[in-house]
Parts: sequence; C-alpha cells; structure tokens
Amino acid sequence: MAKTQLNVRVDEATAEAARRRAQQRGVSVNRYIEELVQRDAGEAGRTFVDAAADFMKQYESVFAEEFRAEPTHGPAADRSPGADPAPGSGARPEAAR
Repeated sequence: MAKTQLNVRVDEATAEAARRRAQQRGVSVNRYIEELVQRDAGEAGRTFVDAAADFMKQYESVFAEEFRAEPTHGPAADRSPGADPAPGSGARPEAAR
C-alpha cells in the first residue's frame, strides 16, 4: 500500500510519550502512530458490527415474519419443523393448512 506523509503538531509531552512508547514496543514513531489509528478505526468498525448483530438478534422475529423466513434464534427456532406454532402466534398448525 502506498504511503502518504501526514504532519501533525502535538505538545512536547505528547511527542515524548509517543517516542517512549514506540521505543518500548521496538517500532518507529510512525509505525506506532499508524498502529494506534488502525486500532482506533478497527474498534469503531467492531462496535458497528456488534451493534448491528444485536439489532438483528432483537428484531429477528419481525424480519422473519415480514419476509416469511424461519428464525435461527429465539423461541421460534427452538421448535422443530412441522411442530405446532407458538400459542397466540395466529399461525395454523401444519395439519390445518
């Protein structure tokens, strides 16, 4: 991947901390800062994916009903195929169809 130069201004204490941490890790200051940014960007991506997964899990039955798919999690998924639907679901048992 091509590299580009990025100049930043920080106070001396921050610059010294970056130099010290980079040296402790055995990497250049450039590499240390690059890793920090990549990690920070990765955490944001993971946070989004985790939130999306939670959303899908919470609303899976709504999506399943809307698109007539069988849910893979939750109470509806615990019933075996062809079993009577959950009480109060409004669905008819297989034999009545």
